[in-house]
Amino acid sequence: MTARVLTSRAAAIAGGALLALSPLTAQAAQAAQAAPAPHTASPAQHAYPARTAPAVAAKGAVLVDGATGRTLFGKEADTARPIASTAKIMAASVVLETQGVDLEKQVPVKQAYRDYVTQHGSSTADLQTGDKLTVRQLLYATLLPSGADAAYALADTFGTGATEAERTASFVSRLNAKAAELHLTHTAFDSFDGGGTDTSTPAELAKLARHAMRNDTFRTIVKTKQYKGEAPAANGRTRYYTWNNTNQLLGSYDGVIGIKTGTTTPAGDCLVFAATRGDKTLIGTVLNSKDRYADAAKLLDHGFGTTTAKTMKLRALPANSQRD
Repeated sequence: MTARVLTSRAAAIAGGALLALSPLTAQAAQAAQAAPAPHTASPAQHAYPARTAPAVAAKGAVLVDGATGRTLFGKEADTARPIASTAKIMAASVVLETQGVDLEKQVPVKQAYRDYVTQHGSSTADLQTGDKLTVRQLLYATLLPSGADAAYALADTFGTGATEAERTASFVSRLNAKAAELHLTHTAFDSFDGGGTDTSTPAELAKLARHAMRNDTFRTIVKTKQYKGEAPAANGRTRYYTWNNTNQLLGSYDGVIGIKTGTTTPAGDCLVFAATRGDKTLIGTVLNSKDRYADAAKLLDHGFGTTTAKTMKLRALPANSQRD
C-alpha cells in the first residue's frame, strides 16, 4: 500500500523514555509504568531461561513480555523506521480513548473517503458512499482489511475543524499528542493511515501495542479473523460487509491474538503481533522484513521456548481479501 502525505508532519514530540533492550533497569521500569500491563503477573511467570537469539530477516525487531515490558529480544530496536499501516494502531487507540466515545454512532461514508483510496492506491474496506457505519464497524474496517477509507472516516469524525483537511490534520495532531503522552520520543505521525512518512522504532511500537491491548474493544477486534456486518445503504436497503484480517499469523501460530500488518515501499513488510500461551503474553514488532510471519514465529518461539515456527503453515486469505 502506498499513499502520499495528506497532512504535514506535526511538531516534534517531547522527550521521554525509550524501552530498554536488556533486563529491567530503573529507566525501563519507569517506561513499563507508563504503559501498565493488561494484567498483573507473578514474578515466577516471567522467568526466562537463557536462549540463543533467533536470526530474523527484519531490519528492526523486538520482543517484549506483555505484562512487564521486559525486552526479550532486540535488533536495532531503538532505530526509527517507516511503519506503514501499523500506524492505525495509534489511530484506533485515539478513537477508543476519546472521552465519551459512542461506538454505535453512525458515520455517513463520503465519496472523499473512496477517492482517497483511488488516488493513493491504498488498501480499502470498500466502503460505499452514503452508507452509514458505526464507529465500531469503522474500527473493524480500519484494523482488519486495513481500510484507508475507514481510517479517513474516523479521522474526519474525531478531528476538529471546519473542513475535512482541518479535521484530519487535527486528528493527526492527536496521534502525536498521544505518542508524547506515552513517551514515544522517536514516534511521529503525519497521516491518519500510515501512508505518509510515519515513523517509530520496534521498541516504541511494542510499547504502543501494550498500551492498546489494555482496551477490551481493541483486543476483540485485532484477534478477529473475519468480520461480517450490515449497514444502512444510501438507497434505503441494507449493505452487507465482510472484512478479512490481513494478519495471517492469526490462526497459523497457536495463541496469536493480534495485532496489525503494514506494507509500503519505504517501510517494507511490517507486523506488530501478540500471542498468549498459558499465563504468558508476548508482544513483538518486525519492521522491513522479507518474511515477517516467519520472523514473528521465531521470536515467539524464542519467548515461549517452543519450536512452532518450524512446522507453521500460514492461514490462507480468501482470494478477494486485501493484502497489507
